[in-house]
Amino acid sequence: MSVVRQLITRLRRDDRGALTLSYVAVLPFVFLFLMVLIQAAFWFLARDAAIAAARQGADAARALNAPISAGPAAALAFAHQAGEGYLLHPVATVTGTGGSSATISVTVSGHVPSFVPGLVVRVSETVQSPAEEFRS
Repeated sequence: MSVVRQLITRLRRDDRGALTLSYVAVLPFVFLFLMVLIQAAFWFLARDAAIAAARQGADAARALNAPISAGPAAALAFAHQAGEGYLLHPVATVTGTGGSSATISVTVSGHVPSFVPGLVVRVSETVQSPAEEFRS
């Protein structure tokens, strides 16, 4: 009986490899958390670049006597410069309403670089502003 008791006591004290097993169980979740955190940072940067580009496009399109096509050109130029690496394949569209209350709307959209495998994220930001007009 004492031999069995010594064997049980020795097995209870022998915890070699327990730390390695803990790392194997916990590290995938830590890495997944870090990947999602980095992906969220990419999304925030791409969103900020898209909204800033849409603002630039709206400012260019709403200027007095400016052609409405100036909006997408300015928005894309800004998106390529400011969103390089964060806003992939930007596309800019502009719509305008005529009449006494003319409104210019510029939308910039694109893809976010994927750090999490298999995740596809798109961003799209729209800015609306009144068109400038001269009244006497």
